[in-house]
Amino acid sequence: MEEDNKNQEHPNSPLHGIKLAEIVQYLVATYGWEELGAAINLNCFKSNPTIKSSLKFLRKTPWARTKVENFYLKSVKK
Repeated sequence: MEEDNKNQEHPNSPLHGIKLAEIVQYLVATYGWEELGAAINLNCFKSNPTIKSSLKFLRKTPWARTKVENFYLKSVKK
């Protein structure tokens, strides 16, 4: 029953069901760290970047997470 409610909360969200780790992994695989850092301009992508450290930063920083999610949506639409 709870799971049904969760699915109904954001039925039209294009990010529904996609984990942040999947988004970061896709972006790194598609663009690489250097290009990703230039496109989004976050230190977590520029200075000694790793998936783990980037995820830790993005989970604690909502405005940065929003930037990454928006960039992901734009890149998937292409």
